[in-house]
Amino acid sequence: QVRLVESGGGLVQAGGSLRLSCAGSGRSFNNYGMAWFRQAPGKDREFVAGITWRGIRTSHADSVKGRFTISRDNAENAVYLQMNSLKPEDTAVYYCASESYRRRMEVSTILDDYDYWGQGTQVTVSS
Repeated sequence: QVRLVESGGGLVQAGGSLRLSCAGSGRSFNNYGMAWFRQAPGKDREFVAGITWRGIRTSHADSVKGRFTISRDNAENAVYLQMNSLKPEDTAVYYCASESYRRRMEVSTILDDYDYWGQGTQVTVSS
């Protein structure tokens, strides 16, 4: 049973911080790029941040650049999203995902390039 499980979401005030975690089980994700996506009510799921299989390269959406930081710890089979200076527009369900193909050298922002998904964790930012 291959699973990705997100945790760390919650309710915070604007300007606050949260750190999301994504724990993998059932297999190693060390050879795959990982990413965070989010989906707000009535909107499509959108790319937030991604990291390549060794963590050499990262990519962050313009809307979160400078505020959010993706990282990974392959020894723990985990990926993280540090979120600072949160804004109400960051409110969404956040999902972690794993790429379909091994050892890509670039971060993909395309939804269809990811085949394993967590169930999501809710992040709500109040003003």
